[in-house]
Amino acid sequence: MKKQLAALAASLVWAFGAQAADVKLVVNADQPGPVIHRNIYGQFAEHLGTGIYEGMWVGPQSKIPNVRGWRKDVVAALKELKVPLVRWPGGCFADEYHWRDGIGPRAKRPVKINTHWGGVPENNAVGTHEFFDLVEQLGAEAYVNGNLGTGSAQEMAEWLEYMTGEGKSTLTDMRRKNGRDKPFRVHYFAVGNETWGCGGNMRPEYYADQYRQVATFLKTPENNRPKFIASGGNDQDTTWTEVLSKNIRHNFDAIAHHAYTFPSGKWEGKGPAVGFPEAEWISMLSQVSKIDSTLAKSTVILDKNDPKKKLAIYFDEWGSWYDPEPGSNPGFLVQRNTLRDALLAALHFNVFHSHADRVKMSNIAQMVNVLQAMIQTSKDKLVLTPTYHAFALYTPFQDATSLPTTLENNPVYKVGATEMPSLSATAARGKDGKLYVGLVNSNATQAAELTLQVGANAPKAAKGRLLTADAMDAQNELGKPAQVVPRAYEAQAADGKLTLKLPAKSIVVVAIEG
Repeated sequence: MKKQLAALAASLVWAFGAQAADVKLVVNADQPGPVIHRNIYGQFAEHLGTGIYEGMWVGPQSKIPNVRGWRKDVVAALKELKVPLVRWPGGCFADEYHWRDGIGPRAKRPVKINTHWGGVPENNAVGTHEFFDLVEQLGAEAYVNGNLGTGSAQEMAEWLEYMTGEGKSTLTDMRRKNGRDKPFRVHYFAVGNETWGCGGNMRPEYYADQYRQVATFLKTPENNRPKFIASGGNDQDTTWTEVLSKNIRHNFDAIAHHAYTFPSGKWEGKGPAVGFPEAEWISMLSQVSKIDSTLAKSTVILDKNDPKKKLAIYFDEWGSWYDPEPGSNPGFLVQRNTLRDALLAALHFNVFHSHADRVKMSNIAQMVNVLQAMIQTSKDKLVLTPTYHAFALYTPFQDATSLPTTLENNPVYKVGATEMPSLSATAARGKDGKLYVGLVNSNATQAAELTLQVGANAPKAAKGRLLTADAMDAQNELGKPAQVVPRAYEAQAADGKLTLKLPAKSIVVVAIEG
């Protein structure tokens, strides 16, 4: 009976527009801002659990259809997302990875223990050549993470020569012998990973000196020079941004930053991926505001230390992190992916768009089977997660020109002591010339509506897609009908107003007409 009364109340709210009748979104289309770099929609593939092996790489001899070892179905699904960039081989794995272990005949490559992730054997079947084959199949750019933790300046310098060298040398001849005549195109190269933690437990001042030394020796042909990335801070810590931007000058293009989101807000006892109460729904989504605040503080620091804006922020690890899936290897970071994760992703996108002047890349963790993955696989089957569909909805924003927005009378969403704005919005002019608007209604129980203005004018119509589901923890499971899939969405102006209705817990991305 209580559920029926709640449903009736919700329907009355919708019918009479009492929830957000005065909410207005104003898009200033005549005030274009910075371009939303396509690499904000970047991906991350680490040697972790079944993220690469089994999930993406099955080997050329597998009965699962593949191209030179990479699963055809996974690559096709990722191409649909227009994946612009892939970061590899880690993560924490990168600082124990020695690139020479991953070249030459696979049967002769050394087998080591993956001490970071599950204590399982790493056979190095996927190495430099295989990685570049993957990004070339995807039509994506390559982000290679160098080993500072257990490696050296010499090892990184020689890896770059092996990948990018054009002339005749021992290393370039080795690359050719291993099947690649022309150089690989390396777009990004990082000096270490999470050097504040698994990458060496360094202080920012010490790392800055390490970076200055190593970067001196990172040389490539000018036509194949990657952007060089320094390992920056974690969560809300902007100390690294301050120290690095003040003390590094040579071969320095960007500062990496990492932040994960846990329902509990605590590393220990993060919370479950499914079967959670509404209090954990809002606790998760509301934490995205901390990322907004951290980026704002980092921008102030960079505007002071880098007024010519040569440095970018690369938010190259982010996403949800829950307690391990029962029965799984805790080191494999297996978790369910639900509607909550889709909204979390869209809220991140909106924040990154709002900081597009400095944020030129982000990489969700991770692509397949690990943490907030796009795809989950089992043997020869795969399923597209709610997060995948959030990325799919937002593809028009890749390389679009951001537009300022104002949300007037945004209702407050509150559960217990936690509160946040109900609605989040972003707008941009796409490369196709169309005006796109992305909207998130974070309220898990209440629908909302808003009127849309472009400057002082009311548009005629909106057309796009909507993502929602009945339950907060709705998911797409292998062998079962998908619960979270996009559907068509349209709205027409009436009486001089274009009103967009947003179901509870939903994402809407539309192109605006007129």
